[in-house]
Amino acid sequence: MSATDSAPGMLAPSLDLDPFCDEVLTEPLALYRELRETAPLLWLPRYGSFALGRHHEVRRVLHDVRTFSSSAGVGLTNLRTQPGIRSPSLILEADPPAHARPRGVLNRVLCAEAVDGLRSGFRAHAERLVSELLERGTFDGMADCARAFALQVFPDAVGLAPELRENLIAYADMLFNANGPRNELFLRSAREAEPLTRWIMEHCQRSALRPGGLGDQLHQASDQGELEPAEASLLVRSLLSAGVDTTIAALGNTLACLAQHPAAWQKLHAAPELARHVFDEALRYDSPSTFTFRTTSARAEIAGVAIPENHKLLLSLGAANRDPRRWPDPDRFDIDRRPTGHLAFGSGIHACVGQVIARAESETLLEVLARRVERLELAGTPERWLNNSLRIWGTLPLSVAAA
Repeated sequence: MSATDSAPGMLAPSLDLDPFCDEVLTEPLALYRELRETAPLLWLPRYGSFALGRHHEVRRVLHDVRTFSSSAGVGLTNLRTQPGIRSPSLILEADPPAHARPRGVLNRVLCAEAVDGLRSGFRAHAERLVSELLERGTFDGMADCARAFALQVFPDAVGLAPELRENLIAYADMLFNANGPRNELFLRSAREAEPLTRWIMEHCQRSALRPGGLGDQLHQASDQGELEPAEASLLVRSLLSAGVDTTIAALGNTLACLAQHPAAWQKLHAAPELARHVFDEALRYDSPSTFTFRTTSARAEIAGVAIPENHKLLLSLGAANRDPRRWPDPDRFDIDRRPTGHLAFGSGIHACVGQVIARAESETLLEVLARRVERLELAGTPERWLNNSLRIWGTLPLSVAAA
């Protein structure tokens, strides 16, 4: 590690580590520490990008949308100079003022009142699923619980037909891999997802969606002139491509934390109403979205270092959420902690618009599990599924005993 002027106009410490190698993706905590403790701003020569890992600086960049743009892409690829793998997201990859209109429509469709109306359906499915899991006793917390639940309730809410919903998993895996470099992880997932791209776009059309569902409501907004018909389909695509895997990852990470910390599970079992708080601490502790990127729209400065226009910045959400400057003893999973201000869902105007529904799904399942399950334990060694920007378990063997 040394000072370098390999990035134009700056002298920042250079970190010669690959955030996207298998070793780091499997266990990123050492990288998180280096990103935070070396300096407020680093240079990644391998990718020609700056990097930030401290909570204060990451949050500042997320909120300064004039200087740090999303429209050049929230991944490593600079969409100003290179094509992306799909048309840009109207929500994540748009800056004001273009961002405001589609975001306003999606905010209305996914408002707290609308999502509250879905909770009874979420709960009914959670009760059925937990009954099945208790009968089995031992199961895979990913395939049999987190994935089974999210693939049922969220596509139901959007209005997607039940057939071939597993296509959403492979498609989202490719999209999250595309946020990083074109490495073997991306190439593998792209090969698997290539036949699914047409299927996804066909199922974003109004004719493929149940009347009255969230997807149909977005198409209704085009009837009112709030969106173009093509924009409505793209917003449905945003829901389907980002609303399943992140929830599955967050649920799996939460279940793993609770299985590995029996005292925390007992506290939740005794007070299931703590589910929201427990979920937030798990999001902070093991963030499902590990990073996002921004691109400078003008010359900027962070911690006294000049950053030229049109340069990428990797914002490590996982590192920021473990910053000891923000939380004491941050590497400890502590459900008595108040994790307010974590960045797992981003922050500012580009914060995850679907977090209201992700919370409703996850908290409902956790509440039902906490009420009906006395003991939750690991039944084997979990294995990570590696993805360039999504921290998710591949398998999570669990055992449960009824209350």
